[in-house]
Amino acid sequence: MSRQNVYDDPRFFAGYQTLRQKGAGLNECLEQPVLRRLMPDSLANLSILDMGCGSGDFARAARAEGAARVIGIDLSGNMLAEARARTDDPAIDYREMAIEDLGQLDECFDLAVSSLALHYVDDYASVLDALARKLNEGGHLVFSVEHPICTAVARQRWHFDEDGQATHWPVDNYRDESSRDTHWFIDGVVKYHRSLETYVNGLLEHGFRLTRLEEAVPTLEQVRATPALWPHRRRPPFLFISAVRETGQ
Repeated sequence: MSRQNVYDDPRFFAGYQTLRQKGAGLNECLEQPVLRRLMPDSLANLSILDMGCGSGDFARAARAEGAARVIGIDLSGNMLAEARARTDDPAIDYREMAIEDLGQLDECFDLAVSSLALHYVDDYASVLDALARKLNEGGHLVFSVEHPICTAVARQRWHFDEDGQATHWPVDNYRDESSRDTHWFIDGVVKYHRSLETYVNGLLEHGFRLTRLEEAVPTLEQVRATPALWPHRRRPPFLFISAVRETGQ
């Protein structure tokens, strides 16, 4: 099974770093706040797995909120170098490994979190299988992915009329759950499209109880402050899911 690691491509990494440094995009105003809201109210004393931990922002925030320990996994050496440089905490452990390989971990967890990473993973079912074994009974899983209506078409762009106005967001081949070769900073970024049905039913089939599903969009107040966010009110950019590992599974 292939393990995609675009974050170690120097052109991709430079583009991604520039985007994050601006601090005014969808991640900051929408994705991160909603993801945190779906987590347990208190992270105190929890053992946490951060899948696709990147530069470790969530790991450090979780420890600041009282988490007992955080293990962050990521395939990118570039991202982990950033994470380690910014972290001085023996209770945070960054490990260079793919999400697909999390079953190799010896530890078990109270909470597993993934921010915009699972749509880069080919075998979603195998990840859920590993999580069903690595989460303690009653443990929480919270994740975000690009919304399936965004991943359905590889081009991932609005259609425009002759005046340059966005007319609609195309959705096609929605039931074709396969890879999409996309462009994000560089060509050849592979995302795996799967339906909302597959995301939810996969959880149910692996012994999870769905607790929340959200398709959040920017608020009108956010759009007034940043007009460039307006198109994202016309279709949800992200899918958010929280679930609990049922006891006895």
